[in-house]
Amino acid sequence: MPEPASFPFSPSYELACDRLIAMCNGDPRSTIKALILANEYLETELSELRTKAVSLGAVVRRARERGDAA
Repeated sequence: MPEPASFPFSPSYELACDRLIAMCNGDPRSTIKALILANEYLETELSELRTKAVSLGAVVRRARERGDAA
């Protein structure tokens, strides 16, 4: 059986967990919902940044092909 992945937990992670649970009034379900919403938000942001990076890459590539970029 493979070894479970080990993650480097730090006291700041513990504190962040405690704070989030407290913000959700100790309700584990609300805490999980908050984490899921935050993750969805970050995934959307990442997707938008990737789209912008691809677009910028295309602009730079066209400029290089025309000889505009240094």
